[in-house]
Amino acid sequence: MNRKSPQRERRVRDDEGQEIILRGAAPGRMSDLYHGFLRAPWLVALAAVVAGFVLINLAFALGYLAVGGVAGARPGSLFDAYAFSVETMCTIGYGDMHPVSAAAHLLVTVEAIVGLLVTALVTGLAFAKFSQPRARIVFSDRVAYGPVNGVPTLSFRVGNERGNQILEATVRVVLIRTEPTDEGGVFYKMYDLPLARERSPALSRSWNAMHAVVPGSLLYGCTPEDLRRDEVELLVTVVGTDDTSLQPVHARKRYVDRDIAWGTRLADVLSVRDDGGIVLDLERFHDLAPTKPREGFPYPEAERAEP
Repeated sequence: MNRKSPQRERRVRDDEGQEIILRGAAPGRMSDLYHGFLRAPWLVALAAVVAGFVLINLAFALGYLAVGGVAGARPGSLFDAYAFSVETMCTIGYGDMHPVSAAAHLLVTVEAIVGLLVTALVTGLAFAKFSQPRARIVFSDRVAYGPVNGVPTLSFRVGNERGNQILEATVRVVLIRTEPTDEGGVFYKMYDLPLARERSPALSRSWNAMHAVVPGSLLYGCTPEDLRRDEVELLVTVVGTDDTSLQPVHARKRYVDRDIAWGTRLADVLSVRDDGGIVLDLERFHDLAPTKPREGFPYPEAERAEP
């Protein structure tokens, strides 16, 4: 009989922190470490560099203890051997300790080569991580779904937390839902949701993205129960060019059915002062305002799905 090999499971997290269990996935490769380093927070990346530095010097320290031949080092002292390894790798060379045997000289040569490679590698990784463009794009916490000018409209807000602009910004919304197949299975399908305006010459502080739920829309005639039953998700992506670094930037946000606030609209963040000046109130970026039920959309604000 053929026996199946035990399934390997690996736990990963997406950009929003949701845990996903990968079963039967191929093991990670060494090349994945580079991508992991770039994606890791700076504190984690620096901790990895420090840990690698300590471990490499510890390995060479054990080698110096084994071969001996280091003048000025106390016999059998791991601390002295480690200090000599650090001085060698960093080309400090105080002179208090130095190799005197052929084996020690050979090990110093090997460590000098390793030190050059490690220094070049860490420098390249640090520069790649430092120069990596990172967008500070913020999305509204929830999606508003209510009448706008009499038309049921799905809307959310996108903004740039930095003081610069993202040129030629493009917003795309993909609706994901489960659909039964004729064979009795369940299939996850993805559909593009058209927006009233998908491109903007420049994205700065605030941009309202809206999808009109009219005949022909995938959401037309749907109720909160329908979205909950079909496990509807909205995947939003924003891409553009940073006008400071002139590098492409991107961000994404996932909304599930409970993130849709029925019977609401996005709260106004723009107002005009008495002197004609315009005020952009970013403190209301995530706020929603209730809408009145009307024919075709009988969902009051009080009945919207709770988070």
